[in-house]
Amino acid sequence: MKMEKFVIRRLLFLSLAAFCFTTATLTFAATLPENELQALKDIAKTLGKTDWNFSVDPCSGQSGWNISNTAMDFENVVNCSCSYANDTLCHVVSIRLEAQNLQGSLPPELARLPFLQQIDLTRNYLNGTLPPEWGSLPLVNISLALNRITGPIPKSFANISTLTSFIVHYNQLSGVLPAELGDLLNIERLLLSSNNFTGQIPATFAKLTNLTDFRIGDNHFAGQIPDFIQNWTNLKKLVIQASGLVGPIPSGIASLLKLTDLRISDLNGPAATFPQIGNMTNMTTLILRSCNLTGQLPAYLGQMTSLKILDLSFNKLSGVIPSSFNDQRVTNIYLTGNMLTGTIPSWILEKGTDIDLSYNNLTAGSSDSNCQRGTVNLFASSSKGTNYIGIVSCLRNFLCPKTYYSVRINCGGPQVTVNGNIIFEDDTDQSGPSRFTRRSNWAFSNTGHFLDDNRPTDSFIQTNTSKLLMTDSQLHMQGRISPISLTYYGFCLGNGNYTVNLHFAEIMFTNDKTFSSLGRRIFDVYVQGKLELKDFNIEDEAGGVGKAIVKRFPVVVSNNTVEIRLYWAGKGTTVKGVYGPLISAIDVNSDFPPPSENGSGSSISAGAVVGIVVGAVSATILILGILWWKCCFKSKSRLEQEFKGLDLHIGTFTLRQIKAATNNFDIANKIGEGGFGPVYKGILADGTVIAVKQLSSKSKQGNREFINEIGMISALQHPNLVKLYGCCVEGNQLLLVYEYLENNSLARALFGPKEYRLKLDWPTRHRICVGIARGLAHLHGESRLKIVHRDIKATNVLLHRDLNPKISDFGLAKLDEEDNTHISTRVAGTYGYMAPEYAMRGYLTDKADVYSFGIVALEIVSGRSNSSSRPKEDDFYLLDWVHELKEKGNLVDLVDQNVGSDFNKEQVTVMINVALLCSDVSPTARPSMSSVVSMLEGRAEVEDFIPDSRVSNIDEAKSEAMRRYYQFSIE
Repeated sequence: MKMEKFVIRRLLFLSLAAFCFTTATLTFAATLPENELQALKDIAKTLGKTDWNFSVDPCSGQSGWNISNTAMDFENVVNCSCSYANDTLCHVVSIRLEAQNLQGSLPPELARLPFLQQIDLTRNYLNGTLPPEWGSLPLVNISLALNRITGPIPKSFANISTLTSFIVHYNQLSGVLPAELGDLLNIERLLLSSNNFTGQIPATFAKLTNLTDFRIGDNHFAGQIPDFIQNWTNLKKLVIQASGLVGPIPSGIASLLKLTDLRISDLNGPAATFPQIGNMTNMTTLILRSCNLTGQLPAYLGQMTSLKILDLSFNKLSGVIPSSFNDQRVTNIYLTGNMLTGTIPSWILEKGTDIDLSYNNLTAGSSDSNCQRGTVNLFASSSKGTNYIGIVSCLRNFLCPKTYYSVRINCGGPQVTVNGNIIFEDDTDQSGPSRFTRRSNWAFSNTGHFLDDNRPTDSFIQTNTSKLLMTDSQLHMQGRISPISLTYYGFCLGNGNYTVNLHFAEIMFTNDKTFSSLGRRIFDVYVQGKLELKDFNIEDEAGGVGKAIVKRFPVVVSNNTVEIRLYWAGKGTTVKGVYGPLISAIDVNSDFPPPSENGSGSSISAGAVVGIVVGAVSATILILGILWWKCCFKSKSRLEQEFKGLDLHIGTFTLRQIKAATNNFDIANKIGEGGFGPVYKGILADGTVIAVKQLSSKSKQGNREFINEIGMISALQHPNLVKLYGCCVEGNQLLLVYEYLENNSLARALFGPKEYRLKLDWPTRHRICVGIARGLAHLHGESRLKIVHRDIKATNVLLHRDLNPKISDFGLAKLDEEDNTHISTRVAGTYGYMAPEYAMRGYLTDKADVYSFGIVALEIVSGRSNSSSRPKEDDFYLLDWVHELKEKGNLVDLVDQNVGSDFNKEQVTVMINVALLCSDVSPTARPSMSSVVSMLEGRAEVEDFIPDSRVSNIDEAKSEAMRRYYQFSIE
């Protein structure tokens, strides 16, 4: 019996083993087709992925084909479905390669995986454009967040009817959103924040009624927030922060009853009352910051029982805080920077948590002498806004131990000593979401906490993560960071003129080719209530990560106080808490010698006084003798005297510093030759890379242009204008120190020597053209001064490392004086770019720059210089050729052959027609630069261009010569 049971068990075991073997054989027999295997190999090459093991079947899950670490957000997974052809055939259905720092580009080859449903390439270092080929795939999810992707969204993506999630935020995408995307009726998540999109939100998006998550913050959209968002009744999260859209918030938003997270901030447009959203009972996060809201706080906010975060800061809300707010379910309340009045409710002072009431007109009674009650920030809560006119009420009872003439703070770090004897005080308090901290004669106030951050607790001190390339690096080992607003407030200061030095370095991002280097930090800086820096980007200003830059501002202290406020205006990447202002150190110094602290009680003896005087006189005589011997006691040059009398808010460099940076103007460091003279590349002692423009003082015209350029550009701040770090005026040396732009000039990139040309695709060319237009629009009407550049040409447009264009060379620039349009001095500029009325009659308005821009735009499209390099008697211009193409209806023939055939024909046609409008013979027919920007961005229709008679005057021989030159001469 036992033997029979043993035999039966043995037979069952063998049968089961045979079954498992057969099943395993069938499972492993299911393989990936050869064409998909080859596609994966090509995809790996395009992505720059080198660790896929093709010695095993990709669908086996073996040898690294399926590795996932959710704790680290790391994915290295290729998933297959092997249920095809009786379980003998597999197809790739999902590729997830997250956080692998891949450095290739987006692979069009993915279109060769016809069953692919998911692409997740989040957090890499991928570049290139979105491949139109993907539009043929049955994709459900596309996730490409935090890469370097450029160009527009292809219209073909509207063909992906299965798509439910399209996530491309934190990239460099541009252009208008295709109206065809309104056909993606299954889309649920559309995340487009932190890109460079322009134009209006297409009306066709009204059909996207399945949306649950829509984010468009940090872009350049135009127009109002569309009313049709009321159709998106399934929406749970809506983010419109610094999107470029204009208010007011549409009333239809009240229809979105499923909203749990609403964030609208930094909204331009007219003042508006608070939107009626009291029926949104599911709301947990409500942010309506800096939306120009007026009126009183709605009482219904206190009855939204699910609300956890309420941010209504920096509006114009008035009246009292409603009693209905007495509810501790809300964990964070920010009412900073409003016009609230009345007594601060007792429940806030007694049991409030993380409430910020700073910058209001409230009354706190006995708490007037306390800037912080528990976790309630009352700094300036009883003194609205401009605190520099007098000390804030909550500090008025503070008795100054003495009068100070400096404030030095190592923001976020310990006490350090710089240059042997300059002490920067420590600033190591961890702070909090609504926190005020006071020290000897300074204090700081922080508002906000980091949203969407997976760290267990917020940290308001950032420790350096990069290699520091500067002197005084101890000031940059840590920095203080804030999610919304950070105010440093100095008091007990002697009245007079001071210089505020703000020390910055980007110490959070890395200086490598990983996704950790891709963040963009953008914020505003106010000093004494005045906006001094708009859209300030430390990395761009300093020329890289881990590099220091000091911004200097002259201020007048009239009521013993100085105020420095850093504000996040909703721009830049917000992933993992990297956003918001970051500052390394503050150094405020009087411009006058502080009074002697010895006073009348000095006990220095008469003999000592005699000895000091004799010694001082002897030393003075000795020094004067040495100076005379070295011929250094000569009167300063006329230019130095002229420069000293100018009130220019820029840095100054010594000749020794410049010589050290350029290796004594080594010819190997020469990077160009301008109208002024040579330009050299240099590296300062702190590692900052600079471009030095040198001019000999022998040129009187050059001297005038030198001072003119300093005066003009020192008043300008814009992403599309080159940054001036400072100047050097010593003896016969006149030097301007600029930011260094890696890609040199647009002229060299387009039609310079072949080895220096850059391969510029169409989206990049379009972005460059729009950037130049924006820079000129700023000069003509958006800056404090209205300026005509007078020498716009491709040589004077420099390219940043990301190919962002920056207008340079302001030596010929003039203030636009509407009542004085004729130039009394020489006409200056470059022939081929000068407007006819200016070249022939000296008639100068901003329309002269518009003409020059039109020529540059044509050069960008064609990759050709306007003027041919032919003998003068056979000379002709690109503009003539374009007019002939226009007459024949062949404008697209103008496109540079190096662009290839993959370009947006509609954009090309628009750019050429805009260029023709700009280069019209009549200045009154030319559009303004602000109109040009609108037309190029698709926000305005292109006006009809009526050609003049120039084309008819071109004979057939010259026409044929032009055709052959521009179409066939490619060198």
